[in-house]
Amino acid sequence: MESVTKYIYEAGMLKRVARSGWWAEKVKQPESVADHCFRAAIIGFLLARMEGKSEDIARKICTALVFHDMHETRIQDLNKIAAGYVDVKGVGKKIEEDQAAPMPEEIRKSVLGVLELTEDEETIKHDADALECAFQAKEYAEIGHAGAQSWIENIGPRLKTKSGKEIYEKLKTTSSNSWWEGLKKID
Repeated sequence: MESVTKYIYEAGMLKRVARSGWWAEKVKQPESVADHCFRAAIIGFLLARMEGKSEDIARKICTALVFHDMHETRIQDLNKIAAGYVDVKGVGKKIEEDQAAPMPEEIRKSVLGVLELTEDEETIKHDADALECAFQAKEYAEIGHAGAQSWIENIGPRLKTKSGKEIYEKLKTTSSNSWWEGLKKID
């Protein structure tokens, strides 16, 4: 149980690892990697179902998105600028293997297997990851970080799924506060 407990503590590090790319947009306290993974997982589940995937596949993609940045507990969030100077190809997989190595074999295999997706599932996961960034960019743009608008624009062409493209088009014209319209009651 000690190895599993330590893994859970390590996962908690993601709550303290900031999404560093936003510092370039002067966001002083950007969301954490854990924040990002949470919403990306929800988007992944919804996107998978919208793409006609079964609930089991949707749950598989959702789970993969929860775990997809676990390696960042050890190397932090390398934004696109930093990643241009550091060759990290394969490092994420090595870290994930090292993180899982001490755990009981069945658990280790499950943890490592969670990111094994088909090409189609990987496409949905990628779109969910990118869409989460677009949603975050929209929220930052709405509170005055004008440069975040370019992040939104750069994400659109990267999307592959039909549903992802549809969500993307809608997020551009929908206020991030629109979800609570009609819920706020004034007496």
